[in-house]
Order: sequence, then C-alpha cells, then structure tokens
Amino acid sequence: MWWRSASFILDRNDNLLQDDSVPKAESRMLSPPSSSMAETLHNPNPIPINNISAYYQTRAAHHGVVTSDWLAQAQAAVGHDQDTLPSDPDSSRNSSSSEKPFSVIDEFNNWRKQPDLAEAVAAIRALASVIRSSEATTMMELQRELKTASDSLKSWDTTSISLTAGCDLFMRYVTRTSAVEYEDFNAAKSRFLERALKFGEISYKARKIIAMLGQDFIFNGCTILVHGFSRVVLEILKTAAQSKKVFRVLCTEGRPDRTGLRFANELAKLDVPVKLLIDSAVAYSMDEVDMVIVGADGVVESGGIINMMGTYQIALVAKSMDKPVYVAAESYKFARLYPLDQKDMVPALRAVDFGVPIPKKVEVETSARDYTPPQYLTLLFTDLGVLTPSVVSDELIQLYL
Repeated sequence: MWWRSASFILDRNDNLLQDDSVPKAESRMLSPPSSSMAETLHNPNPIPINNISAYYQTRAAHHGVVTSDWLAQAQAAVGHDQDTLPSDPDSSRNSSSSEKPFSVIDEFNNWRKQPDLAEAVAAIRALASVIRSSEATTMMELQRELKTASDSLKSWDTTSISLTAGCDLFMRYVTRTSAVEYEDFNAAKSRFLERALKFGEISYKARKIIAMLGQDFIFNGCTILVHGFSRVVLEILKTAAQSKKVFRVLCTEGRPDRTGLRFANELAKLDVPVKLLIDSAVAYSMDEVDMVIVGADGVVESGGIINMMGTYQIALVAKSMDKPVYVAAESYKFARLYPLDQKDMVPALRAVDFGVPIPKKVEVETSARDYTPPQYLTLLFTDLGVLTPSVVSDELIQLYL
C-alpha cells in the first residue's frame, strides 16, 4: 500500500528530524565499519549504535542471497585500478575557463561523449565540477548552487529515471556530512569535493562489481535470453566469457529502436554464440532458455523495474515456464517511485517506424518502456549485493537516509 512505501517512511523521518531541535543520527550498519563501497553508499556518515533491531541484524539471512565476503571479493576484484577511471574529457578548457562561464549542462555533455560512461555517472561528474568551479563564499551559497545545478540536469531529460535518481543520491551523499558546521568554509568545500569525487568513483565502478557478482550465475552450457541493449548486462556476459565460460545468448530485436541488433554485434565481437530473435518469438524460444538477464532504466520501491518496452511480457512468459529472471542495475538507478500500473509513470515516448505509411486515423502506441512487478523477478544484481525484490525497499531507504 502507498502509505507503507519507502518514500512515506523517508518523508516521515524528515518531518521528525525537522520537529526535533537535536538532530538524531541513524545508522543501519550490519557489520563492523569498513571502507567497502556498499557500506559507504548505505551511510556516508557511519555512527555505530548498539540498538539496531534484530531485523536489520539478520537482514541478510531473511532476504539477501549474497554474503558480505562474496561482495567484498567482487569489490576487491575490481580493485583500485586508476586506469579504469575516466579522466576529464576536455581538460584543455580549464585554461580558458575564465573566458567562458561554467555551465553544468555543457560539463554534463562533455562527460557524455565518453561511450562507456552512463548518463547518471556523467551527471555526477558534472555536479562534482560545480563544487570545483564554485565561487561561493558560504555553505548556504554552495548548497544552493548544487541544488540549482541538480535541478537543471534533471530537467534536461525529465523521463530519465537514472538521471534523476543519480542527482538525488549525489545531493544526499555529498551534502549530508555532520561535521561541516564545525569547519571553516574552505575546509568544508574541500570535504564536499572529496565526497563528490568519491561518489563518482563508486558509481563508475558499480558496473564492474555487478559483473563480478552476476557472472557467477552463468554456468557452462547455459542459454541466456537478453532484451535490448544494457551496458551492465554486456559487462556481465563479457566477464563470464573472459572467465572461459561457454554459453549462448538469444537476443531480441528490441523494437522500436532495434537496440538488440547492436547488442548482438557486441557479443559477436566477443566470439559469444548469439542468435537474434524477433520480439514476438520470445514465447516460441523460451523452452531453450535457462535464464533471462535484463537491465533496468530504474528500480522502484516495490522491487519492480521500469525498463525497455517488452520486458514485462518476457518476464510473464519466463514466470509461466519457470525460468529465472535476473535484473542487473546500478544502485544509482534506485528511484523513489511506486508505480501502481503500466500507466502510472512519466511517459517516455519514441517514434515507431513501421516501414509503411500509417493512416492518420490509426493510433500508434509510442511508449518506450513498461513496468515489471516484483513477483515476476527472481534476483537483482546490484553493486550493493545480489538482492531479492523484497529487500529493495529497505535498501532504497538506506540509500536516501
């Protein structure tokens, strides 16, 4: 029900904090403090407390299927390879920055030129540049600049769930630091920038951590069905292929933009056996499939996902034939949304080319994505661990606290 959603709990907690004259810091740490990515994302200012409920202490046993050791191993495998971190896409402009005023949209577009950089990560990098180039003299001015820049990025594409969620999580992570009021402005600004760069690094490495976790579910001789083009799904399959696993992939065409064709080409470059299907052949081919792996535009509070049109019907067919459906999604795609049905979300429209003229009297459905409820999903591969849909709301609360 709507009043039990994560957004309701978060809004209620915010109201309680505003009414209380003494701020109360909360922490939901489930293990001893460490510098791991998951713990850093869960609580940017960890303050150990002893009165954690039994539910949170045993959360992994109730809902999770990944141990802390397994997640730590995936993070360690990614390591601190600085060569994998993106560099400033246009460092030459720094010398002439005084001639042209800083624009967060221009900075965002510069980062978007890097083909392997997700849109949300580009926004996070652009927001970090806002701190670096800010001429604010007080924390209030700096936070106001960040809020304005974040709103500008979110309005750049109001249909992008990951862009909105990434900006919101950046603001939560960077600006919520308890010791800022006790420092001078320059030290506080440096701390903001440090946290911004850290969050950017966390977000950039998320895809490789998911790949390390997800490839363990791929076994020799299996057949995998994928839908559309997802860079994180491609990274999982690439990691599995590099681990010398032998598998084949069934790839849907992905109408209307036919992103499946692009995905099939990428798999062919990796020498992975791939078969291209028209979208309507999913049910026909499902008996060959051992698992379905899809990406997500956004992960919502219910544990369901919003993704490319056709994901819902694939999940329905897979469920009816008892095939597992795995979702690969970075934590910056966790959004404070709770759609109740297919029409209960911001429409993302896309033109459809049928190859022949369509009479004006014929109405064409141009929605580009659909909502898949959590009961049709098996597991979610995230940089926070491998989660069941039922635990997503809890993880989302911790991300936004």
